[in-house]
Amino acid sequence: MIKIGILGAGSMGSGIAQIAATAGHEVIVFDVNTAALEVMKKKLLKILNRLIEKGRINETTKNSILTNIKYADKITDFADCSLIIEAIVENLEIKKKVFAQLEEITADDAILASNTSSLSIASIAAACQNSTRVIGIHFFNPAPLMKLVEIIPAIQTSEKTTEQAKEIIKSWGKLTVLAKDTPGFIVNRIARPFYGEALRILEEGIADIATIDWAMKHVGGFRMGPFTLMDYIGNDVNYVVTETVFKAFYYDPRYKPSFTQKRLSEAGYHGRKAGRGFYDYSPDAPKLVPNQDEALSQKIVNRVVCMLINEAVDALFWQVATKEDIETAMTKGVNYPKGLLQWADEKGLENVLKTLEDLHFEYGEDRYRPSPLLRKMVRTEANFFQ
Repeated sequence: MIKIGILGAGSMGSGIAQIAATAGHEVIVFDVNTAALEVMKKKLLKILNRLIEKGRINETTKNSILTNIKYADKITDFADCSLIIEAIVENLEIKKKVFAQLEEITADDAILASNTSSLSIASIAAACQNSTRVIGIHFFNPAPLMKLVEIIPAIQTSEKTTEQAKEIIKSWGKLTVLAKDTPGFIVNRIARPFYGEALRILEEGIADIATIDWAMKHVGGFRMGPFTLMDYIGNDVNYVVTETVFKAFYYDPRYKPSFTQKRLSEAGYHGRKAGRGFYDYSPDAPKLVPNQDEALSQKIVNRVVCMLINEAVDALFWQVATKEDIETAMTKGVNYPKGLLQWADEKGLENVLKTLEDLHFEYGEDRYRPSPLLRKMVRTEANFFQ
């Protein structure tokens, strides 16, 4: 069984290391911050003990996982790893320097992968002399629990590297989807309106935070409302992803960030981890009461879902992924109640188009422009699935 290298001992790196070690691989974890390695050891032990309490694993499995993970004090300890997954800060220049280093110390056929959520794999691969072995392998947080992994070949990546990466990740019990190397890949591209359109509805005064969250959860069927989820992810993290996608798409207004979230991030109101975000998490904070008006709730859900559907249709139009992989990505990567293209069929594509055209007429913004594929399918009376 091949040896796996994990660069970065944060929550994502730790989670990926746990998955690989559970699958029986010897895993080498390295982080320039040695304190992060110590924190990872303690957190991993706590997680495994909790899994024992829940009856998910036994003591033997726990010890096997812990034995399989080795902690390195220098990057050259990756020398005999066949797959190295980088899970460090989302900074392109830092990643490029690291990949150039990894190329120097590893075998020619070792796969070098980035867990980036939105940066260009082609740019990262360009830092290597042999860029054919560089690929994106994007896990979702928490990695041990989330089934989905996006596989993102750069234009330089060889088919052999892509197939090997897919097979390794599948052997870890994960569902893989293949994504084109475009900003946000599948999930972080298509999911933007879940946050962005909810913020627009709030900023316009159509509904408050609690009402929007209640509508999306209890009427829309989503596991979390958008504001609860932004607080859970962290407004600092969520805002930066939105801003990164916005810039990467040459400032397309569909991905325009919100000043409301920017100000929360600037104020340090990052969400649950800070004790305050869109919600106040202090013990004596008053509980926000949603307006459960049915007509208002339906209006909120329809507007957000139609924007999500439009993104999914446009991703298909631009061949970011197959329709099957788009559906899998959104149901398994962010736990949407159903695939967005299936949802479009159920709502009626002509109804989705009308909602978007009404919004486009009302606001006069390119943000609401319908995908050309949606227009074509309505014109030809087609559906995504029979």
